[in-house]
Amino acid sequence: MRKREYDFWLLFTVLVLLALGTIMIFSASSYNALYYIGNKYHYLIKQLLVAAIGLIAMFIFSNIDYRRIAASSPVLMVISTVLLILVRIPGIGSNINGSWRWFNFGPLSFQPSEFTKIAMILFLSFSLSKNSEKLRYFFTGLLPYLLVVGVTDALLFLEPHMSGIILITAVSVIILFAAGARIRHFLALALPVAVLGWELIMSDTYRQERILSFLDPFKYATGSGFQVVNSLYAIASGSLFGRGLGKSLQKYLYLPEPHNDFIFSILAEELGFVGAATVIILFILFIWRGIRVAMNAPDMLGSLIAAGITSLVAVETIINIAVVTSTVPATGMPLPFFSYGGTSLVFLMTSIGILLNISKGSSAYGLRLQVDSSADLNMKRNLPNKKAGEY
Repeated sequence: MRKREYDFWLLFTVLVLLALGTIMIFSASSYNALYYIGNKYHYLIKQLLVAAIGLIAMFIFSNIDYRRIAASSPVLMVISTVLLILVRIPGIGSNINGSWRWFNFGPLSFQPSEFTKIAMILFLSFSLSKNSEKLRYFFTGLLPYLLVVGVTDALLFLEPHMSGIILITAVSVIILFAAGARIRHFLALALPVAVLGWELIMSDTYRQERILSFLDPFKYATGSGFQVVNSLYAIASGSLFGRGLGKSLQKYLYLPEPHNDFIFSILAEELGFVGAATVIILFILFIWRGIRVAMNAPDMLGSLIAAGITSLVAVETIINIAVVTSTVPATGMPLPFFSYGGTSLVFLMTSIGILLNISKGSSAYGLRLQVDSSADLNMKRNLPNKKAGEY
């Protein structure tokens, strides 16, 4: 029997994106690290260490049956909820730039919302794989899952972590829809959710400024529109082939923390339209292979987990690129594999490992379906002709 293998193109795309992301982090962060820390290799060294840990995690989880991991998802969801509560308590969680999102352990930090992303995907997928037929009903089927997502969103709002709310909600809706939730139920919720979102925006001056700077970033170029304006300058100056790797001008303290959420701007400036388009094509390839894994998964559980992990990367990528191009209001959404961040990369690579494990079963299952279908067809051909109703 042929040994089951990972989806080659999925693995290849992940490794290329990780390598390009590490190179761009060094290019985007070198001057910032030299100016503020005195060592231009500071962020590169940390990212290389985290990338190594992430690769190990990917390898480990790619060799663990995803069903065993998903079976522990209720416990993971409880742990996630407790961590989101604890991170908001002064003295336990850390307040950085007005947000309670991290646990600090000396030189190390941990962001529980990153753990929450994968816990939510596993929990919804595990539960829905057993109870998907209930999604036909709103109050007894869909509503309990929406309450779970709502409680998580409420805890993220207390941090506050608006990008986390957007991401987890979007991915959860995709999983629910893939499991069989009805469109009309989501449409019925669209208006109240929109009203609630608007009230949240208008209740905070900072969020209002984000909306105003999105509508006219150059009017607020010295304030809330500063990052977006410099992001647009970087992208525009990249032209077709870019200034060259390492030759960005906007990273010289014009674009704050260019190695984080706005790293795509530096990439476009240094590598131009060609480089930016290449990276987008790589993400499209990843999404395509992830969808194929979801469609050919050996069971509904694997299909939903694959859909959730793929949509996680897809939503983050789409929103990040939309933000840096001023297509949507600015929010702190990282670019997968590229934005600097230890917790996010480790959990991202962990989720990729689970996706690869599902892909091992997908290939074999797809082959088995093909063989079974052929056998059925041959069997039908050999059956004698009978009138309808005689079988």
